[in-house]
Amino acid sequence: MKIVKHCSTSFPTVATGSIVGMDNNGVIEVTNTFQFPSVDVSSSDDRSDASSLAAAAPRAKANIVYQNEMIRHLKEVNVDANNVGWYTSATMGNFINMSFIENQYHYQKDNEKTVALVHDVSRSSQGALSLRAFKLSPEFMTAYKEAKFSTESLRASKLTYKDMFVELPVNVHNSHLLTSFLHQIPAPPKSAEIPMPASLDDIRRDPVQIPAHPGFESLDLSIDPFLEKTCDLLLDSIESHYTDLNNHQYYQRQLTREQFKITQWQAKRKAENAARLAAKQTPLPEDEWQRLFKLPQEPSRLEGMLNARQVDQYARQVDAFTANITAKMFAVRGNLLPE
Repeated sequence: MKIVKHCSTSFPTVATGSIVGMDNNGVIEVTNTFQFPSVDVSSSDDRSDASSLAAAAPRAKANIVYQNEMIRHLKEVNVDANNVGWYTSATMGNFINMSFIENQYHYQKDNEKTVALVHDVSRSSQGALSLRAFKLSPEFMTAYKEAKFSTESLRASKLTYKDMFVELPVNVHNSHLLTSFLHQIPAPPKSAEIPMPASLDDIRRDPVQIPAHPGFESLDLSIDPFLEKTCDLLLDSIESHYTDLNNHQYYQRQLTREQFKITQWQAKRKAENAARLAAKQTPLPEDEWQRLFKLPQEPSRLEGMLNARQVDQYARQVDAFTANITAKMFAVRGNLLPE
């Protein structure tokens, strides 16, 4: 509830915080959370800067000190004070970025059991709680530690965008106090017809329970606005992916051009050395091309992997959104099509 409240009140700014709990035979039990200090914004123009600062808050030095102080205070009151990860908010599933990778790597390099909880505020506003847990895969941790995201290293390790994260199942349990409160909520009436009380004593002994109002939201045939927004975000991610792909293709063209120049220079140098040997002269060094030519440096493929993973995330969301809409369209197709 603390995570949901913090993320909802901070929307649309990114909300981050620390989660504490314990490891129970390989199962991470989150028992308490606390948010990192927020950054006050004076205008809407600074909102993007505030989101960037909030996204980088888990690995900030000041927040690391704050987190250690909070854990020390929790230990003093005999509360679970083992750091088991961090949490962040998301909008329409757009949490896959470099900040998420750097934050999770910051926690997971010291404790491989730490997790990142992602609360999607937009999805939760539809009535279903969206809370997911992620970890970085061991293969990606090794590649990120060594900063090896070239084409050759990725081909050798067989690391793809699907192998970046490991999603863990999440089970939400209510506290005993909340369970007691839920049991005190009046149950809906068993019968649709409510008998009229015969006297005032009947009202005091058995209060009248008003039946729940029926909801007609499930019969709405309009296109889900969240589906439209997800499609827009999907197109933006595809455009970013193509931009990264064009940059890599430009690098390949530059590399091919430089390699062709080196091949021409080596052939010319070999011909010169052959002529010098025929004239009984000292041959010139053939490795001088390393000083004359400079091969372009290959850009990191990490950004492309993140874009591909984000496109996959949006595609899954579109598939989940269209499932309900398609079922409704098929249900009313008989009334829509002319006979």
